[in-house]
Amino acid sequence: MWSLETLGRVRLSKHFYMRDFLYSEIGNFHQIRNIPENPDRAIAHGKMLCTLLLDPLEETFGRIAIRSGYRSPRLNQYGNANKLNCARNDNPIECHIWDWGEGEAAIAGTSLAIPWFTDQYELGRDWRDLAWWIHDHLPYSGMWFFPKLCALNLDWRPTPHRMIGSYIAPKGLLLRRGDAPGESQAERAARYADFPTFRGIAYP
Repeated sequence: MWSLETLGRVRLSKHFYMRDFLYSEIGNFHQIRNIPENPDRAIAHGKMLCTLLLDPLEETFGRIAIRSGYRSPRLNQYGNANKLNCARNDNPIECHIWDWGEGEAAIAGTSLAIPWFTDQYELGRDWRDLAWWIHDHLPYSGMWFFPKLCALNLDWRPTPHRMIGSYIAPKGLLLRRGDAPGESQAERAARYADFPTFRGIAYP
């Protein structure tokens, strides 16, 4: 039997614990518990998200800020029904309910901001510079960018969709599932030539 304290202490990767993803403003304000229905599945999928996507981001750009991590089905359904910026539970791109799908239907995602890039974005830098860096360096499945802080939803799936969308101009899909990028490798690399070295932070 999982206790909430035990669940929170589970280490998902080198840099992240389950507790990092359980906080919810919606849950706190509306008094809805944000606890997985299937903790083992949530942990397994969360480990893939953190190991393959979030650890490399942290080791390249320094601290990343988790804005919204795991959501229980009940919490997410409440957020959607009350127009609190949660997609429907059955929406194919809803990535916050880590413990619903299995096999090829598995998914785990989080909303995050990268302070290193946010500072540049607020001075006018193009969000697509970061999008193409992630595309060229990480095995992501989907990305959706948002105007505030240039935050993004980033998700993992066993078979990545490799799709990029944005609510920042130019809005819409930058890269559809199955399509090739509209910019060449050289053009994409030129966008992020000044980015930190990939996984350049040295740890003991």
